[in-house]
Amino acid sequence: MSGARSAIPCVNSRIFMLMTQQCNGKGFIGRISLFMILFLVLIAASPGPKVILFLGDSITAGYGLEPSQAFPGLIEDKIQAKKWNFKVVNAGQSGDTTAGGLNRMDWLLRSRIDVLVLELGGNDGLRGLPAETTRKNLQAIIDRTKDKYPDVKIILAGMKVPPNMGRDYGRRFDTIFLDLAKKNKAVLIPFVLEGVGGVRELNLPDGIHPTAKGHEIIAANVWKVLEPVLRRLAGK
Repeated sequence: MSGARSAIPCVNSRIFMLMTQQCNGKGFIGRISLFMILFLVLIAASPGPKVILFLGDSITAGYGLEPSQAFPGLIEDKIQAKKWNFKVVNAGQSGDTTAGGLNRMDWLLRSRIDVLVLELGGNDGLRGLPAETTRKNLQAIIDRTKDKYPDVKIILAGMKVPPNMGRDYGRRFDTIFLDLAKKNKAVLIPFVLEGVGGVRELNLPDGIHPTAKGHEIIAANVWKVLEPVLRRLAGK
């Protein structure tokens, strides 16, 4: 994992020297005790993994699939292949709206978050909820996260509504994500379902939820935007 190996050799080198000197003339048990203390100090000094929270609805949850087939699981595979020090948390919940996600934030924020991938709003659009309500809820999620973890990186997953929702509503809905990304200096995934939405063979029989193959394309859409952010955080 990135950072861990490079940090250990240089951390507490003075402590290591002092302990080595103190070991001279001590008995076997004394030496074991000192080196056990050193080992615990080094473990404590090793940086833990940075946390990527995927907050979303059934798309993030991987409705109808195994968790490993959902795009957050595929992103985790890409991270592990690079041996980067990140932990992926999938907080996807089928049927969730932006209001539902906002209601879950206090609980989710109990644990540290370094990167928030926010994939909510699709169900708001399908239900025809006011676009301004969706905007306010997403902004509140971002605000709460930043209040608790000021250095958090925000990745905003853009969504679109079907044409049958009306041109005017579709236009107002589309602007939500671009405007919020600009306002919050967040990184935008223009349309997380690009290449998948509306493609029959890439969705389950319900025509809404992506297949495993569809999730591979979604993961590629997300990774294109997320990878540079993680690379900077990993110091690569």
